[in-house]
Amino acid sequence: QVQLVESGGGLVQAGGSLRLSCAASGFAFRINAMGYYRQAPGKQRELVAAVTSEGDTNYADSVKGRFTISRDNAKDTVYLQMNVLEPEDTAVYYCNAYVLGYSYWGQGTQVTVSS
Repeated sequence: QVQLVESGGGLVQAGGSLRLSCAASGFAFRINAMGYYRQAPGKQRELVAAVTSEGDTNYADSVKGRFTISRDNAKDTVYLQMNVLEPEDTAVYYCNAYVLGYSYWGQGTQVTVSS
């Protein structure tokens, strides 16, 4: 059974840091890319950051310089270190795994940044 199990998230003051983790299991094929998307109330889901199995990364402009994504291929786990958090970062964050043209999603974790 394919699973993406997320951890981390919570409530933090502006300027603070949080770390999200997402562990993938049950995939029969190599995971091409893993990453995080987020969705704030009334807004569309958007890419936050992603990393390929080769280590190539991609970030939304709004988080560049503040967030860092990393991946442990041996554990099929992705990490999102979020620093200098802003109230605008408040959203539900969803882990994503891209495998052979299909996207798989985690259950989502709430990140709330207070001003």
